[in-house]
Amino acid sequence: MEIIIIAAVAGLLVGAGGGIAYHKNITQRNINAAQNNAEAIITTAKQEAATLRKEAEVEAKELLLRSRQDLDRELKERKKELTQIENRLLSKEGNIDKKLDSLDQREERLTQKEKQLQSRESDVDNQAKEVQDIIVQQRQELERISGLTQESAKQILMDEIFQETRQEAAKAAKQIEDDALDAAERKAKEYIATAIGRLSSDTVSEMTVSVVDLPNDEMKGRIIGREGRNIRALEESTGINLIIDDTPEAVILSGYDAIKREVARLSLEKLITDGRIHPARIEEVVEKTRKEVDRTVKEAGEGAMYELGINNIHPELVKLVGRLKYRTSYGQNIYQHSIEVAYICGILAAELGVNVQIAKRAGLLHDIGKAVDHEVEGSHAIIGFDLAKKYGEKPAILNAIGAHHGEMEMDSVEAVLVQAGDAISAARPGARREVLENYIKRLKKLEEIADSFEEVEKAFAIQAGREVRIIVKSEQVNDSQVHMLSKDISKKIESELTYPGQIKVTVIRETRSVEYAR
Repeated sequence: MEIIIIAAVAGLLVGAGGGIAYHKNITQRNINAAQNNAEAIITTAKQEAATLRKEAEVEAKELLLRSRQDLDRELKERKKELTQIENRLLSKEGNIDKKLDSLDQREERLTQKEKQLQSRESDVDNQAKEVQDIIVQQRQELERISGLTQESAKQILMDEIFQETRQEAAKAAKQIEDDALDAAERKAKEYIATAIGRLSSDTVSEMTVSVVDLPNDEMKGRIIGREGRNIRALEESTGINLIIDDTPEAVILSGYDAIKREVARLSLEKLITDGRIHPARIEEVVEKTRKEVDRTVKEAGEGAMYELGINNIHPELVKLVGRLKYRTSYGQNIYQHSIEVAYICGILAAELGVNVQIAKRAGLLHDIGKAVDHEVEGSHAIIGFDLAKKYGEKPAILNAIGAHHGEMEMDSVEAVLVQAGDAISAARPGARREVLENYIKRLKKLEEIADSFEEVEKAFAIQAGREVRIIVKSEQVNDSQVHMLSKDISKKIESELTYPGQIKVTVIRETRSVEYAR
């Protein structure tokens, strides 16, 4: 068995050796072929490299040649330019030499003229001294002849010049003012016409009393109650006086606080309708009505804000605006008046190109002080200023509120617009009513102010007190002084009289010559 295995292994070794020899021959042939190919490739590469080197050398030589040609050409151009510059410089140098010669000649002439001027200046000084001596002599001679000293003559002359200048200044001032007034009046009329034309609102007129109609006269006894307990309860709960007189089927409620008067009126109407009138019921109805009126006041304030497009305003100011619904002045409802002024201010602000929102806000709040002026001391403008300041309004709004009746200096355009809007709203026909007695007093006071001037002969208040016509003494006032007199009278009226709108002051000077043909 072992012999068989050894023989098999020997056979395998002999077969493997024959295969290895065969493969060695094939590999040797492949190597030879690869070497031959490599040598051929190297030979070809060397040939191509030699060809490329020759071509590069040729191109380099051509490039070098072109560069030399360009350089030569540029050098020639530069030489040409330099030659031209050199020629121009030589030419300028020659011109400069000529100018220097000319300047030297001028300098010599100027030196000669300077000497001549110095000589003339000396002569002039001598002549001036002589003239001064002559003037002194003539002045002394004039003083001797006229009997006046130099200071006296100068004072007389100054007085005459001052008088003439004053008259000329008055004429010039009048002309300038007339021109300015014409231009301003045209523009103002345009703006005001635009504002009024775009504004349409109803005017509510109320007084300090309210009237409640009764179904019959028997109701008066029920309102009074046993020993007057019902009427006392009503007056104590509302703070309003009830006047029950011979007026048939009517009760009059009297009081300056319009909101309390409104609460009393509504409460009394509810009690009359309900029929149960006794102190406990009166207090219940009054309290309920007061809450309803408070809601109405708040809604009125919010309605004004919504109507005008105003926001971010303090709630307390909104309530105060609503309270103005029950406040009147000269018969004009202040709530409607404030909305009207806000619209006018907004329109005027838009025409002038200033802040419309600030103008409208200031116009709405300008009379806010009237909502509480029966509770607080002071003018409604200052009260309104303090209220608006308390609730965080801007300085421009505050100034417009405080200055709309001249109690503060105006420092913004909006303040002027509010004053104008207030005057427009108050002065339009039908807006306000005045008590006859106050109206007559104002007319008399207007005439008294005009008569207080020495130059005035007669004064007449006309146009319902909106104009005063003044006839002056023609021998005491000339035409140029008439203008100054009208200004003085208007200033005195402004300082001593309170009035809505404006008052026109017309001064008339005339000279009459009368003869009779017989």
